[in-house]
Amino acid sequence: MSPAPDERDRIRAAMDRILQGAPQHSNGALTIVALAQEADVPRNALTQRHLDLKNDFYAQVRSRGQTPDSEIRLRQQIVKLKELRAEDTAELSQLRTDVDHLVRVVHQLTVENRQLRGALSQSASSVRVLPTQPHPNRTL
Repeated sequence: MSPAPDERDRIRAAMDRILQGAPQHSNGALTIVALAQEADVPRNALTQRHLDLKNDFYAQVRSRGQTPDSEIRLRQQIVKLKELRAEDTAELSQLRTDVDHLVRVVHQLTVENRQLRGALSQSASSVRVLPTQPHPNRTL
């Protein structure tokens, strides 16, 4: 599919309108999506056919000291992901500490269990096995 003959002109005009803050067909965001909408062209016209215009648009945005909206969103997402990573790191540290404590408890209980089994095996043991009582909901 070949581009419309006036496509580049429409994109340039749309760039001017967006950069002047007077969009007519889009929300005026400093993004390729808004530029494509403003120029009434498919987005892939800017990402595949007219890369020079896309790069020129972003260069003009940066030269005016502005940051493209897509970059702002990405920076916000980076901040959020760093916060989540810090939370995950703290949780992982706590879980490792908990595992260490649980290993110690299991070891202590294993030692006590061995001692009790040893005491049970001795004939003169003061430890006695108590009879078990049936569960109230269980039938015999």
